[in-house]
Amino acid sequence: MKIARYYGRGDIRIEEMPVPDVGRGEILLRIRASGVCGSDVMHWYRAGRGPVVLGHEVAGEVVAVGEGVSAYRIGERVCAAHHVPCNTCHYCRNGHQTVCDTLRTTNFDPGGFSEYVKLPPVNVDRGVFSLPETMTYEEGTFIEPLACVYRGQRIAGTGIGKGVLVIGSGISGLLHVMLAKALGASLVISTDINEYRLRMASRLGADAAVAAGDDVPATFRNMCGRLADIVILTNGGEGAIAQAFRSVDRGGTILFFAPARAGVSVPLPVNDIFWRNEITMTSSYAADYREHALALELIRQGRVNVKEMITHRLPLEKTAEGLRLVEEAGESLKVIIEP
Repeated sequence: MKIARYYGRGDIRIEEMPVPDVGRGEILLRIRASGVCGSDVMHWYRAGRGPVVLGHEVAGEVVAVGEGVSAYRIGERVCAAHHVPCNTCHYCRNGHQTVCDTLRTTNFDPGGFSEYVKLPPVNVDRGVFSLPETMTYEEGTFIEPLACVYRGQRIAGTGIGKGVLVIGSGISGLLHVMLAKALGASLVISTDINEYRLRMASRLGADAAVAAGDDVPATFRNMCGRLADIVILTNGGEGAIAQAFRSVDRGGTILFFAPARAGVSVPLPVNDIFWRNEITMTSSYAADYREHALALELIRQGRVNVKEMITHRLPLEKTAEGLRLVEEAGESLKVIIEP
């Protein structure tokens, strides 16, 4: 089978490898669609980890099942989570499944940018989701990223009547915009430096899309009468974090959804912003089974219209181009690789 192997920035090679054999408890997927995630082009994060086959937002068809697998059949259309928790450790029992040691060790074989992927037993047991007949493979690739977004907003407390500021209008930022509206936020404002992304934010439901260099706190106050109840950082830059500090209202929450570059730190304005204001800072990472299932339902019901985000569909041979499009962040949003 063909794979797209990542060796480093700009170095993606189309190679051949044997189709993996399935063992007990495993299944083999024929990948039909694989989304390019922003993390796939975080080269500082990938440094020293290659060569590797990237791609974890997958949907495909079951083409082989190992001994003992009864929940899935050959020909079934599914999506799969690449990271799954053990559900029994201290962290899982206390609702922190995504910091589970098991979750950080489970992976696809070899990765989503390939013609076939083998899922290990632990993923088959708690990380595979059957696609409804009405859902396309492309839509199925959004279940994992939307699940991560849902977890973040659940932790931050997004809900009816909340004013939400989304800093950054890339792939995850736009999912945050659509989900916040679906969850009943009264006002959603997004920011970016890219005019195309700002236009897309307005098209996908933001009440206002504001240039990141503008006076964002003033804009929010003018539209809402107060600052933001929830600020979601999908950009980990120092300027974005400083803007979040200035934009959050008393009693509000700042969600660190995106990582910062290695070594980035910012001063914490304890007296000016946090003291007496009861500001909460929190973070989220990945998603658990329930959040994947809820994301699937949000897409199936049309409450989050992910199809509008797809700008490019490319064959496996053009995976390098797909990663370049996402990294350059020009007039592109979701890039789907179709092996």
